[in-house]
Amino acid sequence: MKEAQTKKQSTIEIPNIDKYKYLSWHQRIVQYLAVVFLRTIERLYPLLSIHGDPTFYNPTMFKWTEKFEANWEVIRQELEQVLQYKDNLPAFQDIAEDDAYLTKDKNWKTFWIYHYGAIPIENNVKRCPETALLLSQVPGLVSALFSILEPHKHIEPHRGPFKGIVRCLLALKIPEPREKVRIRVGSEIRHWQEGKFLVFDDTYNHEVWNDTDGVRVVLFMDVDRPLYFPLNLINKLIVKSFGISPKVRKMMENQAKWDLSNFSNQPKSSSP
Repeated sequence: MKEAQTKKQSTIEIPNIDKYKYLSWHQRIVQYLAVVFLRTIERLYPLLSIHGDPTFYNPTMFKWTEKFEANWEVIRQELEQVLQYKDNLPAFQDIAEDDAYLTKDKNWKTFWIYHYGAIPIENNVKRCPETALLLSQVPGLVSALFSILEPHKHIEPHRGPFKGIVRCLLALKIPEPREKVRIRVGSEIRHWQEGKFLVFDDTYNHEVWNDTDGVRVVLFMDVDRPLYFPLNLINKLIVKSFGISPKVRKMMENQAKWDLSNFSNQPKSSSP
């Protein structure tokens, strides 16, 4: 598929309410109004952002990333234990149903550790205690998961949910040839290096490719966007409220169906 080369600014369009068809009508209206509010207020964010409004950030702007990069092999060891059950992990759309338009197959798998609102998935935290300990020390953590792309998987162009968060991806498994594992944000294309972060604003149009025969895994984290007062306080309240939104409550219900303990007696994955 042709890779877009024209930079697309972060958009403020409002999704169709039918995107939330998996919710009740009452929940759809609540979720829709919440998104309208977010899309409206986020117009202020470029004006009050401490680091401006780039597509990619320098990871050193976030001091906590240093500890993750120093301990990435510890995180990878815990990941390897999870990957033994890769065939039993949920696809992204099994948890986030309104994002089903991004992926129609089961080749983007997830292992959530913290849901939106920094809500811990207790059994998954127990499976990855060192990773969870590091995550618990991240200022303004919003969510965290292992994001697993099967060979030759492409995530379609899209924008993220809200400009009040910054997306941080720590490379844990990057197959060869590494130049074929890439992400486009706006007009910029970047490649991963194991043990290093890519940090970006996911409200810019972006997409991801794994055009190799191996499995790509990153630790996928959302954190609070650094903002000036008083928007920083407003943003913290908004992000905290994610945990009680109809969308996230439904995600939590879906997550419960995919507890790995339900599969502990089944054969482990033979995939790498």
